[in-house]
Amino acid sequence: MRRTGALVLLSTLAHSSLVAPESLPRGVGPEFAKFYETKPTFPCIGNPSIVLAPSQINDNSCDCPDGSDEPGTAACAHLDALSPEQPLPGSLTGTTNTTSALPGFWCANDGHVGSYIPFMYVNDGVCDYDLCCDGSEEFAHVGGVACENRCGPIGKEYRRLEDERRQSKERSAKRRRTLVKEARELRRRVEAKVTNLKEELSGLEQKQVELQKKFEEVERSERGKVVRATEGGVGGKLGVLVGLAKTRVAELRDTLDKVLDQRDDLQDRVDQLEDILTKLREEYNPNFNDEGVKAAVKSWEDYAAGATAAGSKDAVADADVMEVLKEDSETSGINWAEFETEDGSSDADVVYNLEAYLPSFVRDYIHEKLNVVRVWMIENGILADNPKAGGESRLVTAAREALEAAKADSTSKTSTLQEQETDLRKDYGPDDIFRALKGKCVSSDVGEYEYELCWIDKTTQKSKKGHGNTNMGTFVRIDMEEADEEERTDGKGLGKGKRIVLRYDNGQGCWNGPNRRTDVWLACAETDELWRVSESEKCVYRMEIGTPAACEDVNEPRPATKDEL
Repeated sequence: MRRTGALVLLSTLAHSSLVAPESLPRGVGPEFAKFYETKPTFPCIGNPSIVLAPSQINDNSCDCPDGSDEPGTAACAHLDALSPEQPLPGSLTGTTNTTSALPGFWCANDGHVGSYIPFMYVNDGVCDYDLCCDGSEEFAHVGGVACENRCGPIGKEYRRLEDERRQSKERSAKRRRTLVKEARELRRRVEAKVTNLKEELSGLEQKQVELQKKFEEVERSERGKVVRATEGGVGGKLGVLVGLAKTRVAELRDTLDKVLDQRDDLQDRVDQLEDILTKLREEYNPNFNDEGVKAAVKSWEDYAAGATAAGSKDAVADADVMEVLKEDSETSGINWAEFETEDGSSDADVVYNLEAYLPSFVRDYIHEKLNVVRVWMIENGILADNPKAGGESRLVTAAREALEAAKADSTSKTSTLQEQETDLRKDYGPDDIFRALKGKCVSSDVGEYEYELCWIDKTTQKSKKGHGNTNMGTFVRIDMEEADEEERTDGKGLGKGKRIVLRYDNGQGCWNGPNRRTDVWLACAETDELWRVSESEKCVYRMEIGTPAACEDVNEPRPATKDEL
């Protein structure tokens, strides 16, 4: 059984509504019935000036230039578009450069779907059941061929397959609708985030203005403090005194530490001398009449007796000295922190904070005016401006940090806002559907490699032998292209018509060649599935993928009705 798609002229007409009357000539389709109603004469459809007798219809002689007089024979098969041009008597050009008025021989195919077949198939001795399941095109039984009517089982199988395709299409459409809903929700979240970020940034801008103003006010106010300690103390005379005392105590502690070191050195020398004299006393000969030696021994005995008596008096213990040498802290020595804690006032502040002694109803007014005068005096060199060593006050530091934190927060949110707005402008295909697939991947084993597509991300070639992965391209845009392929029996093909094509460019460079790129062609399927991968040219790949995202939306499924056949 042969089936050449390029030769099929028309197919699948609605048999339930277009039924040709029995009186029509053989091979006439329902939509051409009006031309063959019983009349005294028959004008050629494309050339009505040529009038024939009804008996000339289907007489196996091509009398009309458009072949309309032979709807049920192969006499005018040479007019088929795919037939070679042949001389035609009466043609102005002398060739078959005319258009056939009929699409082909009509097979009613009761029990199945009526269709046209090329006239060249009529009475050619071959049963074309794939096009004419009722066998009516072989009515002459050429070569003894008799084609039985197989429309019953063929129609039943066709309806079964059509029902499966219909259900698959409905499932695919349902899945697509789900993806569209997901995409809409994802987009809504991004839009909500953009709105929230804009509101937050608006609030942060106002907050920055307020913090900037507060920082400047605090900084200006802090400059109005007249006297500050030069070494981390509080303001006024007490602060100066604390600083000097701290310095003096540190100097005395260092001096005491040096004295202790000297004492230890002298004590070592005294111990050495005592050892020498002790040995002299114990080892000298008393019978040796040497007055010098005797005097030395006598002096040592007196010294030793005096040292014993002195040892009984109170002596400074080393532990006490070490206690004094300890660094000052909260648990030992002097807790300088108690004196260095800044309370925001100084001796001079008491002089200038006169508003503290004023009635409350004028205090705020006087306070503001005095601060203005104080700052003016500092800026003009009348009062001292001695901020403490090491930088600004805690109030200024806190105000500065609050301002910087607000600025950092604003910068971070601005960056996030720009990213989200860019995402909203990005093309995610019809109904934003690929937004729902972003980040998901589909893969398939092809030969020694595993190929993977990650939606709106990249395509990858993975070696099964552990040689690493190769980037075949990064997503750049979505296009539409025309596909022109025969339908596959398994349904896993692009078919004919407009198809979505995802472009992935700037992949890993080929050896001695360009960077890899991939064109991903999409067709409708119930689930995401990578069907085929091919290399159309060096480092240019073509992927064919089935996905619900490429399906056309259809209405919700309706309750099934009884087949009229």
